[in-house]
Parts: sequence; C-alpha cells; structure tokens
Amino acid sequence: MNRKIKLLWDFRGPDASETAKHHARHLTDFIKKESLALNITGHTDITALHSVAYMVVEETNMIQIRDALLPHRGEVYEEKIS
Repeated sequence: MNRKIKLLWDFRGPDASETAKHHARHLTDFIKKESLALNITGHTDITALHSVAYMVVEETNMIQIRDALLPHRGEVYEEKIS
C-alpha cells in the first residue's frame, strides 16, 4: 500500500486565512493540469493569524511535486474513518 503525504504551506498574518484559501484553489488547478490521481486539497485555520493550505499526494510522486511547488513542510496523511 502506497502511503499518502500531506504537503503544507503556512501563511501568517491578518490575511492568512484568505491567502490559504486562495492558494488551495491553485493547488486544485495544479492537480487538474497534471492529471494527478488524488484530488485532496484544502485549507485550515490554525489560529486567527496562522492558516495552512494543503495538498495530499502519493508518496511515489512526492519528490517531483515537492520540487515543483516548494511546500513549507509535509507529513504522513492518515485518512479519517467515520
């Protein structure tokens, strides 16, 4: 089973939430343009002054996408089962 990696971009300041939301739209566009298998993107507000945009990729594609998009950090993605 191939692991999934969540790539994250951090945004800080009073406009962090809107910037993260906007960045997430660009990540969705990138997925469509590159015809990637996974289509998991979004944004999360950590605090009022810190938000993140994220994109989940297959581990086998991570280095190529990381080098193209330069995320600030990454972590192993675990799907939540409800």
